[in-house]
Amino acid sequence: MKYKTCVSIAEKTPKKVAQTLKIALKKSDYAEIRFDFLNPEKIPETIKMIKKDLKKSVCTLRPKNEGGRFTGNETERIAILKLIAEYNPFLLDVEFNTLQKNPSLAKYLKSTKTKLLVSWHDFKKTPSSENLKKKINQMSKFSSFVKIVSTAKSPNDSTRMLELYSKKGNNTLISFAMGDFGRISRILCLYLGSPYTYVSLGKPVAPGQFSVDEIKKITNLKQ
Repeated sequence: MKYKTCVSIAEKTPKKVAQTLKIALKKSDYAEIRFDFLNPEKIPETIKMIKKDLKKSVCTLRPKNEGGRFTGNETERIAILKLIAEYNPFLLDVEFNTLQKNPSLAKYLKSTKTKLLVSWHDFKKTPSSENLKKKINQMSKFSSFVKIVSTAKSPNDSTRMLELYSKKGNNTLISFAMGDFGRISRILCLYLGSPYTYVSLGKPVAPGQFSVDEIKKITNLKQ
């Protein structure tokens, strides 16, 4: 079985996104493009430059209250999410809270058959197993692709996130913990059925992230 990786790209200019994406897709199965690191006005130009590679891209436009860097308002952000959806990326990552607050966006993405990755992050802690399972059930109403991420304060927190994988192996659930105590969960999630794990090309984009080369050595992937 081949364990898959997704390189997170957090560049600030369209040209740099395009250059880094080419490198990322040579080393990795997928790339996550963090559009929130760009000036909002530059996003349409960037999408056009990289449209051929969007079929292997997870597109993310994270607002500040969800740990992102998007500087515009929510109306602008939703308009850009709809624009990205028109290009039919591998996955469009939209926060669970965003979909709950904007039923019209959820309806639009469903009508366009956009492959949606519903995401939820806890940047402070790891909730109880009961709360996590409840959250997954709520998120699954929007899409079968669910990403649920917590912050680990102990090894037990990582275990709790990994216990969310079903015994039959769900290849549309991405569940792991951030931070030093969560690092192991970024690897073990692959063995439990995660479609891929998030990696960097070098400097981590998120707390506890491995580089693509480190993950390949650990999982013995062919370069």
